[in-house]
Amino acid sequence: MGLKHQAASNRKLRAAIRQAIAHLPEHLPPLFFLTDPERTPDPVAVATRLPAGCGVIYRHFGAPDRAEIALALADIAAERGLCLLIGADPELAQAVGAHGVHWPEAQLGEARHWRGTFAINTVSAHSRRAILRAQQAGMDAALVSPVFASKSASAGMPIGAARFRELAQEVDMPLYALGGINADTAASVAEYAGLAAIEGVLAAFGS
Repeated sequence: MGLKHQAASNRKLRAAIRQAIAHLPEHLPPLFFLTDPERTPDPVAVATRLPAGCGVIYRHFGAPDRAEIALALADIAAERGLCLLIGADPELAQAVGAHGVHWPEAQLGEARHWRGTFAINTVSAHSRRAILRAQQAGMDAALVSPVFASKSASAGMPIGAARFRELAQEVDMPLYALGGINADTAASVAEYAGLAAIEGVLAAFGS
């Protein structure tokens, strides 16, 4: 990617971030950067370039160096004013002083037991029913996916911005759009939802 294109992506995504800030609760970041072992081999480097106030969801999937990386991310979060969540690992989140945990939809039952332990608990959701269950469980927010077409191997058929807006209006909890969120798509959802991305963040803030 050329520097000019990255600069344009950076400006667009920062504008969408400002839109999201305006309507999200103060304790929630406008943008979550989700790590991925294959697509983000150096999440620490990316975190150092995120705008202050944004969030990182570290998904280690059992990596042997997870404690080291989580601690490095916690240090960067403290230095740069970022929000750090650890994916599906409350013990590691406690060990490094993370702000909270991001839970898979299937682990919502476990997430209930950790409610109140952390400042923030978020959960993945792939349907209206899952969003309502997350709301009833007292989660702080749900990451809904896929909203747009995604490169993720596990992504299903995208629901689209129109349906996602309907979901956001139907429920009484903050939602984040995940899946295909980038500099070109973020503005279409930032007025009523938070942003969550992998490639979109790399394109705007990566090396």
